[in-house]
Amino acid sequence: MPRMTPSEAFVETLASYGVTDVFGIVGSAYMDALDIFPAAGIRFIPTVHEQGAAHMADGYARVSGRHGVCIGQNGPGITNFVTAIAAAYWAHSPVVAITPETGSNTIGLGGFQETEQLPIFSKITKYQAHVNGPARMAELTGRSFDMAMAERGPTQLNIPRDHFYGDINVNIPKPRHIERGAGGTNALNDAARLLAQAEFPVILAGGGVVMANAVNDCVELAEYLSAPVVNSYLHNDSFPASHRLWCGALGYQGSKAGMRLISKADVVLALGTRLGPFGTLPQYGMDYWPNDAKIIQVDVDYRKLGLVKPIEVGICGDAGESASALLERLKNQEQITAIENRDSRLATIANAKHDWESELDGWSQEVDDWSQIVSAEDEGMLHPRQVLRELEKATPSNAAISTDIGNICSVSNSYLRFERPRSFFAAMSFGNCGYAFPTVMGVKTAAPDRAAIAYVGDGAWAMSMVEILTCVRENIAVTPIVFNNRQWGAEKKNQVDFYGHRFEGVNLDNPSWAGVAESMGSQGIVVDHLDMVGDALRTACDAQKDGITTVVEIMCTRELGDPFRRDALSLPVRHLEKYKSYV
Repeated sequence: MPRMTPSEAFVETLASYGVTDVFGIVGSAYMDALDIFPAAGIRFIPTVHEQGAAHMADGYARVSGRHGVCIGQNGPGITNFVTAIAAAYWAHSPVVAITPETGSNTIGLGGFQETEQLPIFSKITKYQAHVNGPARMAELTGRSFDMAMAERGPTQLNIPRDHFYGDINVNIPKPRHIERGAGGTNALNDAARLLAQAEFPVILAGGGVVMANAVNDCVELAEYLSAPVVNSYLHNDSFPASHRLWCGALGYQGSKAGMRLISKADVVLALGTRLGPFGTLPQYGMDYWPNDAKIIQVDVDYRKLGLVKPIEVGICGDAGESASALLERLKNQEQITAIENRDSRLATIANAKHDWESELDGWSQEVDDWSQIVSAEDEGMLHPRQVLRELEKATPSNAAISTDIGNICSVSNSYLRFERPRSFFAAMSFGNCGYAFPTVMGVKTAAPDRAAIAYVGDGAWAMSMVEILTCVRENIAVTPIVFNNRQWGAEKKNQVDFYGHRFEGVNLDNPSWAGVAESMGSQGIVVDHLDMVGDALRTACDAQKDGITTVVEIMCTRELGDPFRRDALSLPVRHLEKYKSYV
């Protein structure tokens, strides 16, 4: 067994697992290992904040399909990871959070920068390893990386800072690749029979289709059945938008065409999706989920099968392998009802998509009472839906887009279409502000040839814009689109609908975001006319080729789209006399 220091064993294991980039903030707790990163071919990318580092690792992992890695100083540096690791957990991203800890001999004494680091992450990681002795450094480092891929989610590698030092005998582990199958034979046979008998089958393509590199398998199955395909919520890149069977995303601010079509389904193939509750809720006043349809659910995690929706058949398998196995079985069926009636279904699909596109073209602004109230005050500002349509038209074909949480960013779900997987990155059901900008920086680091664009509201932008410094310092060129409507729009919509236009904590007094960006060393463009939108995006994306980050600040009206969930709030009730006016 080779003899080396634990720091060398740690770094050699990173190299063995193909790590070339690590995001974080420098700290004495792991400096002995950091010192030899360059010799191992590992680029350390210092960020402005540790939350940004973990978001960058998330974006890096999601676009590349490889590990994203972040590291920080013990105590406060590590607690700053929490929000971003939770987002990675719900995105099923193979992020490895390396968390150096206070020294093993002083744990529990309340020393400098000390906290219990394992409990903090226990519910938002798939696996946790604690290096309880220097001799186990390589073993547990390798296992953390293996488990991140096997479990499709973040893992934590916790290392007492004194365990980087010493002399050990060690073998460096190599990555283990776990092959996933198509699922159980009986389940596949039952599912194939259901699909063969279906009058109006619909495929719901989820994130598992992207993670399994299974888009082509999904396309082949859909084409054989002539089945409409809808994207699960915030997985708009799970099926090519130019395909005639693509019908758009479900969930908040998704596609009415997709919702109307899935409502007709007698069989739904939920391919690579946990059927998360937020992605199947009523929208636009439509309760579109087909409660009488028979559901076939495919997921690699058996614990997700039937968890949210009652299912007829559950298949624990890889989305691509399962789709291929189902197609093979369907080709051996004597009769496929969906093939016999395909012409009428294809016409229904085409009509639904045409109607939705026509509605989007004519949907120039929101028409609720609040929008009419503020329209006079917003004279000269741009309507968000018109802006989003123009951005859609000008987006480069190879673009990777991340979106933050917020009203305008959420409305963009109606307009974001992609031709290739690993192109769309959102905070999923965790929904944290400040996600989009650092995440797309991680995307750009892993895929420097792609145009990297972030949609960000002005509230979330103030949380994350400090990472412009990282863009400039580290030559990571991206394009943040900042929608400046001077408000926390998603929450303000609740105060419009339920609290009598009494606005507490939602109005924002902003500086010039483009001006701030320029002061930090990037480029800034202010867009205040609709005909500027497309040109601004094209200019900013072209500047990426020269290593220049450009913040595009779009001056938007304060009109607001539908709230996230009308069922999440109720009209207020007040009992005390002094509060009666607040009903």
